[in-house]
Amino acid sequence: METDARKLSKSALYELRRQVVRLYKAGHKVMRIVELTGLSWQAVRKAIDGYEAEGVASLKPKDRGRCQGDGRSLSPEQEAQIRRLICDKRPEQLKMEFALWTRGAVMELISRECGISLKIRAVGNYLKRWGFTPQKPIRRAYEQNPQAVQAWLEATYPTIEAQAKAESGEIHWGDETAVINTDVRGRSYAPKGETPVAYAPGSRAKLSMISTVTNQGKTRWMIIDENFGADRLIEFLEALIKDADRKIFLILDNLRAHHSKLVKAWLETRKDQIEIFYLPSYSPELNPDERLNASLKHAISTTVPVKTQAQGRGRKPHDRPGTVARRSASLLPRPPMPIRSLTITVPDQ
Repeated sequence: METDARKLSKSALYELRRQVVRLYKAGHKVMRIVELTGLSWQAVRKAIDGYEAEGVASLKPKDRGRCQGDGRSLSPEQEAQIRRLICDKRPEQLKMEFALWTRGAVMELISRECGISLKIRAVGNYLKRWGFTPQKPIRRAYEQNPQAVQAWLEATYPTIEAQAKAESGEIHWGDETAVINTDVRGRSYAPKGETPVAYAPGSRAKLSMISTVTNQGKTRWMIIDENFGADRLIEFLEALIKDADRKIFLILDNLRAHHSKLVKAWLETRKDQIEIFYLPSYSPELNPDERLNASLKHAISTTVPVKTQAQGRGRKPHDRPGTVARRSASLLPRPPMPIRSLTITVPDQ
């Protein structure tokens, strides 16, 4: 009975080919080898010819099926070109009417750059093959100056770090945020097709918080009932100094209150206790305290929403000492590593 070599495993086919060669070298004719091995005449002849041309290496079966890349619409060079454009440019920089790289945007890019029309599903397959996944983008302001950001990372911050080390000080990253009881965040499980409902109070209540986080992960915060201003910043800084056992090097954004004459005058008399430095404009992604704020809002959103500001501060008789905001803040995770270990991508303009 003839053996179908196409249905044999690689190891079994390799062993049969070696047997063919042994029989051939022993002086057997091709037809006799066919009878002894069960292989077809073509399979026996191919094994013998391959051995005589290339030696034993030719007997090892090659991978079957279509070669990788066969049947693709884009050539390797075209694939590399499209990947490079997606990684290096935003759609608007290529004069495309898309804000983000969606499958539709990539489909249009391929059509424009390569002259090839693909189905949306095929575009998705290419993106998956390239290792691209849909992700929530980082928000970055148009007004941000990439050169200023780069200079701050490469020169300004290392100088702050060196000064803090020389004076045995501690670097703090500061920021303010507001918590509103009508804010709805997160997701909720529900049967497919039935959108869950998140109930929020009709009356709006707001609390503010100012906080700092150090490079070692220590956090300090203060809850504020009214709007944030220079006087409340000074109140917080006084508490910060009182709590610290060394000089504070505080990094803030460019909020107007941070640059106020009142704050500058207050700082002038306390240079041995605290110094303030400023981030580049429109660069919140450089500040680890921003992520602390995001964690706070997420923690608060997992509890039953409060209806009044007083409830937010925990003033109800049956509430435990402390506040909803304080309890949520106390559950915050350790913040991310300091700025020196972050990779910041400066966008093309």
